[in-house]
Amino acid sequence: MVMKYLQRMGRSLMLPVAVLPVAAILMGIGYYIDPNGWGAGNPAAAFLIKAGGSILDHIPVLFAVGIALGMAKEKDGSSAISGLVAYLVVTTLLSTDTVAMLQGVDAADVNPAFGKIENAFVGILSGIVASIMYNRFAKVKLPDALAFFSGKRLVPIMSAVTMLAVAAILFFVWPLIFSGLVSFGTAISKMGFVGAGLYGFFNRLLIPTGLHHALNSVFWFDTVGINDIGKFWASEGTKGVTGMYQAGFFPVMMFGLPAAALAMYHTAKSKQKKMAASLLLAAGFASFFTGVTEPLEFSFMFIAPALYVVHAALTGISLAVAAFFHWTAGFGFSAGLVDFVLSLKIPIANQPWMLLVQGLVFAVLYYVLFRFLITKFNLSTPGRVEMTEGAEGAEGGEVSAPAAGSEKFAIMAAKIYDGLGGDANVTSVDNCVTRLRIEVKDMEQVDQKKIKDTGVPGINIVGPTSIQVIVGTSVQFVADEIEKIRK
Repeated sequence: MVMKYLQRMGRSLMLPVAVLPVAAILMGIGYYIDPNGWGAGNPAAAFLIKAGGSILDHIPVLFAVGIALGMAKEKDGSSAISGLVAYLVVTTLLSTDTVAMLQGVDAADVNPAFGKIENAFVGILSGIVASIMYNRFAKVKLPDALAFFSGKRLVPIMSAVTMLAVAAILFFVWPLIFSGLVSFGTAISKMGFVGAGLYGFFNRLLIPTGLHHALNSVFWFDTVGINDIGKFWASEGTKGVTGMYQAGFFPVMMFGLPAAALAMYHTAKSKQKKMAASLLLAAGFASFFTGVTEPLEFSFMFIAPALYVVHAALTGISLAVAAFFHWTAGFGFSAGLVDFVLSLKIPIANQPWMLLVQGLVFAVLYYVLFRFLITKFNLSTPGRVEMTEGAEGAEGGEVSAPAAGSEKFAIMAAKIYDGLGGDANVTSVDNCVTRLRIEVKDMEQVDQKKIKDTGVPGINIVGPTSIQVIVGTSVQFVADEIEKIRK
């Protein structure tokens, strides 16, 4: 049940994730044009950096809206608005200025944890809360005096109210978690290359929660005196040591993750390869060129969490290896090609070219491990999302119908919906890349022959009240027509 929920969450993230690679590339090109001023010295660079940053800087908002929309029983705009409302409530209440006001102290005295409240974890949490509120209250009718606020208008209201409680809990819990991670980071910083490896592992493992910022503050900045990024670019400290908490990311981001993307493409189902390629190619290039990995990581993080743990472990090993051999390089933006080339000019960089050799080795490791694990355990990755649910037969084939254009899908949708038992039997309709996912009251009322007569490649019964109709890559159009019928 938990795995199914995570996979559904992962599918919901596909819409916001799809826009991230382009934003990362825009920002990377801008940074390449003006690596020192970040746009201050070049209008073209400023234009590109701000364009990409407008998206990358608001990943949590995109996640809140995307998950709220994707996990609601109906793809309705009120669920998306509710996700945004939920996110705005909690992040405003827990912002540094608001917390300072609540505590009656100066903003400078507020726990730094609240400065990192706008993160992916809070965005995902907001989206989940909003989707739950939609599924619970979208059809609730209030007394006549309050009728205006009934149904879908009630959803954002209940989302806001619920997030008041969530904010109250996070007010006490978030600083404890954040401070605990800072203490943990301080402890492992004294463990040499082993500590670097542990840092790399937990850095990736904490990406979904946004708490990796707590660890980063220990190693990259001047929280406890390490200041790895600042010292590297100032060429201060000990050669072969300064940069040890950055260097190991280059083999992973420039080589490992792109190789993982290639493995996911090669293991995608033949009918979904084009779809998978469009996402994985852009995300892999963004990782290599700019070092922005979120587009790729979030594409499999929730639908194949075990694979993400392997990625985190490999990242830890990469940092440990680079630190052990004292190969160092640094970044100002992230560990992509742009920063690697720029760091070659820094005198304190130590044998940085060896990171490319290490990267080639890690490319092989990532590709072999990802491909083996995906095929061995039938893991869900882009292009294989449905395979873990046991479908047999012709997956991803295109449907046929006598009519053309939108009329074809309308006719098909009407026949499928009738075969499912119509309004009297259907409780919810959702879809993924190639399938309709339907919940019904009574499976006995489903006429499978009538559904198959529409030309769909197959039907899959996945539970006593759950049925999947395999339509093909045009499934979204059929799902839209069914939603019209249900309204």
